[in-house]
Amino acid sequence: MTRYSILDRSLVRAGQDPARALRETVRFARQAEQLGYHRFWVSEHHSVPGVAGSAPTVLAAAVAAATSRIRVGTGGVMLPNHQPVVVAEQFGVLESLYPGRIDMGLGRSVGFTGGIRKALGHGLADADDFGDRLEELLGYFTGKQQVHPGVHALPAEGLRPEVFVLAMGSGADLAAEHGLPMVIGNGPRMPEAVARYRAAFRPSEWAAAPYVMVAANVAVGESAAAASYLQVPEAWSTAVSRTRGAFPPLSPAAEILAMEMTERERDLLAEARAGQIHGAAGEVALALDELVERSGAEEVLVTMNTFDLEERLDSYRRLARLARG
Repeated sequence: MTRYSILDRSLVRAGQDPARALRETVRFARQAEQLGYHRFWVSEHHSVPGVAGSAPTVLAAAVAAATSRIRVGTGGVMLPNHQPVVVAEQFGVLESLYPGRIDMGLGRSVGFTGGIRKALGHGLADADDFGDRLEELLGYFTGKQQVHPGVHALPAEGLRPEVFVLAMGSGADLAAEHGLPMVIGNGPRMPEAVARYRAAFRPSEWAAAPYVMVAANVAVGESAAAASYLQVPEAWSTAVSRTRGAFPPLSPAAEILAMEMTERERDLLAEARAGQIHGAAGEVALALDELVERSGAEEVLVTMNTFDLEERLDSYRRLARLARG
């Protein structure tokens, strides 16, 4: 049976502050646990006005403390921004406090602008070292890291949070090489990357077999039109970010659809909506069956956000009913 999980980026809503978005993430995690979702992940973004999720391990600790059963993790910690020993120590603490519930999702993105990269103390070239940083990080858990002889990441050593690689760029190949589960977006190149990953996978002490989690934006409503409406706010903020360089707080869908858009803005909005899944329950069930068959995924990571929190919860409640069959 396919598992369903949630990635929440702690998006800010117009008229609200980032602190409220973070508190809503913790509340949403409790609701997700009650609905039976398998995992709840948070993200890492820096200097983005519309995204409050900048410190994923800190937020993951708050989520884990507020829940009792659901797995909690990051989607992901951007490894080029951090020293591997510090990441190991942070997840070692999380796994020690919440044993058997922590996921370490790792990505290779660097800061979006030169200013952010400079503030973080890392450049574009650091993304090219992701494989080496990943190997060092895993070595702190196994006690086998050789980059800094005699250095131990405590309390991480000997612990085993679940580790995932976000398959951006060469991520699928690195996940296969290190024997790790992989997370990949629902895009046109996804089937080829998954096939390559499965063919090249090397069993490891972290995973005996390939494991694919496919990320998708999924909305379920009373009708296809109602579900599609839910996805407008996040898609519009994404479109704006591609024209103005900043992801703005979410606005209500009615306000967005009433705007006069340029042709480029309409095109970018359509592009942001490409690959989204929406519909009434039966339509979404068919679309998800097709997605799982096309990807061979063992798990679906749902990323849908909208302006109205109760409408968002209703969509996830409907999806949870579908997941239970």
